[in-house]
Amino acid sequence: MEKLARRVRSELAAAGLPVPAPGLSPVLAGGAEVEVDDGADTAGVVFVRWTASPRLQACTSRALRLRRLDDPLLRHSAQIAAAMMQAMAAILTSAGFTVQDAHDDYRPYELRVAAGPTPDVPPIWSLRGDEVAMADQQARDPDEGAS
Repeated sequence: MEKLARRVRSELAAAGLPVPAPGLSPVLAGGAEVEVDDGADTAGVVFVRWTASPRLQACTSRALRLRRLDDPLLRHSAQIAAAMMQAMAAILTSAGFTVQDAHDDYRPYELRVAAGPTPDVPPIWSLRGDEVAMADQQARDPDEGAS
């Protein structure tokens, strides 16, 4: 499952999303958090969630703590989470991952990644043969193309 989690992190980062390092305190950064839950079943499960910026998290926590349930910030925060779940699901699905809603009351606004592309399928963003050949050519003749 860790290998699948690494591939998910890489794919989301390739799309330009911030992906905090595993174990980084949530007060330091927001972004696409990818977690392996070894306790979910015998094989483990990879979950993905969006974490808003520390500032938005603090504002949301304050509104909840003060029981300001009508605060527009709470609706806005939920809309952000829902939009980012849709976006991350679309990105991962396009890259060949099998993604579904977590269907877990303890994991609202989270995705469950059931599988990824087979190991023999390289990421779509990886170096391609023509890029390697071009880099080799430029290394042999660095002045080529210079004006």
